[in-house]
Amino acid sequence: MISQNDIYHARILIVDDQPVNVELLQYLLQSSGYQAVSATTDPRVVAGWHAAQRYDLIILDMQMPDMSGFDVMAALKPLEADAWLPVLVVTAQPDHKIRALEMGARDFLSKPFDPLEVLTRIRNLLEVRLLHREVRRYNAGLEQTVRERTAELQRFRSAMDATADAIFLLDAASAELVDVNDGACRMLDYRCDELLGQSASRLGLGTPAALRAMMGQLAIEGAPPMLQELELMRSDLVAVPVELSWQLMQRPDQPDVLLGVARDISERRLAAEQLQRMAHYDSLTGLPNRTLFFRTLESAVALAPEQDQCIVVMFIALDRFKSVNDTLGSLHGDELLRQFANRLMQCVRLRDTVGRMGGDEFALILSAPREQLDPVQTVHDVRAALRRPFELEGHRAELSASIGIAMYPDDATDAQALVQFADIAMERARQSGRDGFRFYTAGMNAQVAARLDLELALRRALEQEQLLLYYQPKVQLDTGALAGAEALLRWQRPDYGLVYPAEFVSVLEDTGLIVRVGAWIIDAACRQIGQWLRNGVGPVRVAVNVASRQFVECDLAQIVQTALQRYGVPPELLELELTETALMSNSERTIGVLAQLKEMGLKVAIDDFGTGYSSLAYLQRFPIDKLKIDIAFVRDITTNPNDAAIARAIINMAHSLKLRVIAEGVETDDQLDYLRHSDCDEIQGFLFSQPLTAADMATLVHSGRGLAATVASAEPGHLGPPLPLTT
Repeated sequence: MISQNDIYHARILIVDDQPVNVELLQYLLQSSGYQAVSATTDPRVVAGWHAAQRYDLIILDMQMPDMSGFDVMAALKPLEADAWLPVLVVTAQPDHKIRALEMGARDFLSKPFDPLEVLTRIRNLLEVRLLHREVRRYNAGLEQTVRERTAELQRFRSAMDATADAIFLLDAASAELVDVNDGACRMLDYRCDELLGQSASRLGLGTPAALRAMMGQLAIEGAPPMLQELELMRSDLVAVPVELSWQLMQRPDQPDVLLGVARDISERRLAAEQLQRMAHYDSLTGLPNRTLFFRTLESAVALAPEQDQCIVVMFIALDRFKSVNDTLGSLHGDELLRQFANRLMQCVRLRDTVGRMGGDEFALILSAPREQLDPVQTVHDVRAALRRPFELEGHRAELSASIGIAMYPDDATDAQALVQFADIAMERARQSGRDGFRFYTAGMNAQVAARLDLELALRRALEQEQLLLYYQPKVQLDTGALAGAEALLRWQRPDYGLVYPAEFVSVLEDTGLIVRVGAWIIDAACRQIGQWLRNGVGPVRVAVNVASRQFVECDLAQIVQTALQRYGVPPELLELELTETALMSNSERTIGVLAQLKEMGLKVAIDDFGTGYSSLAYLQRFPIDKLKIDIAFVRDITTNPNDAAIARAIINMAHSLKLRVIAEGVETDDQLDYLRHSDCDEIQGFLFSQPLTAADMATLVHSGRGLAATVASAEPGHLGPPLPLTT
């Protein structure tokens, strides 16, 4: 009989690379009465120790740096005559648990530890292990005297009744039950006398032929026990999943007996099913997740040729979901996603597949003969489902979706490409104004590839110093003298030549590179101002454009101060230009940053004035020095009375606030004359000069050329002697 003392003296080894986990388990076991507990943090010694000590149980962590738990189990297998390892797996990874059980582990523990669960599982495993040891001892003692055999049988019988597992003894010839323990009666809900004499096949233990074949294999000298997973039949015809270990008991002068030890694995099977579901289904919506969606699509693509099927993949992204989630909170956002998933299921047939790809993105797989497939109708159904308001505990939310469509075999013949192309089409639908759909075309992929290439090239441009600055001069209208210049970004792209900002600034903004590039522009402008000061050109005031993200994502004041100090530039020679939109994106923070810059001595201008808020109330809140009239109003200032009135109003308003006014994009004498008569302070544009390299800008400063020659000349548009340009 297996006693309490036997269990508490069982040899246990703890293997974990984290000392804190080892100490925790050691304390838990020793404080519970276990007296033969060893431990190691080095998994490489486990096989050798087990060969010497023959542990009754090894508690094994699966994730260790020098040697994984799977490698340890592989090293232990040759040392075990039994078909299973005395291993209790410790892991938090669902797929690790399934793999470990398949390799022969007896059970698993999940992290973090539940002390009661740890002690319960350890005790159950030790009872089974010690019972197996008793069986081996019993077989080894069959050659002893009758008295010894009788005592051994009594001990075995006691061990049978002491274990919680079910034990079945079958006559090897007739395949009928000759004995069972109490555990078998409890498991199958029979009395002992009802089980004795029953056939193995009726209970699900196996057919006579299968049992005879098993007996032949177990009769081979040194054969290990055989493991099976079966479903036994209870008296009420409910199936019980069990793990069954068979051994052959050979008795002199008596028929051989098959001994089966069955353990109820209902809990383990349920856990495995739950793990499988967690690995393949979205926990929020219950829909197939990305992994299962791709697997389903791959199967559909594989079967499509022989079934003559056309497959449609739809990629669906909810428009403005983030704003709803941020406004109402993540709990309401989750509920909205659940409701949308339910509506989406109602838009498709039973044989179609709906999956959640992550976040607010979903996907559909529709398959049918081409003449029966109508993806546009499904799109209309999805959009109609979205138009009904979502009720979220007293809140109403209305959404739309952007949908991309790719088709097999028209667009692609593999699952990855179909989903990728549908995603690209969805992005194009979103860029086209949302609440729409687009079919994939080859041109979309080319555009995406070109944009990705542009993004990668821009990242290299920063690292390889391919960016440079040009300078467009500004002149004062009252004196005609040079007033400074605006720094303009250019990109000298290898194999492409000079690239203008209109072609790449949007990519900088979308990727966040605008913050790094903005810092580089400030540094480069200060470096150039410093060089002009030191090489005799003299002081040149340079204006630099600042993106709104620079106010939010970096310490702009610190970046400016560092650049000024590095190159010895007086603060009054650096001017910052920002748009009205950038000014208002985070007004309180912007006011604070601008105040710091003003204290340092910098000038601040509002660029493209008139295209944003244009509010006098807002304008008075910010510490600014200049307004820059947008080129949209200057272009038609002499032909469009509205533009002329707006320009004059901006000038008057600015002067009333003691601000200077700059007009950009001045290209004709008529524009110049109108602005001069309207008391505009400065201009810049092609009439005076196109953007110049740093060297040409230095030449212009040395020449002393300005607008005075234009005023004195009888020939309209004459700006003094021509200046050779290297553009």
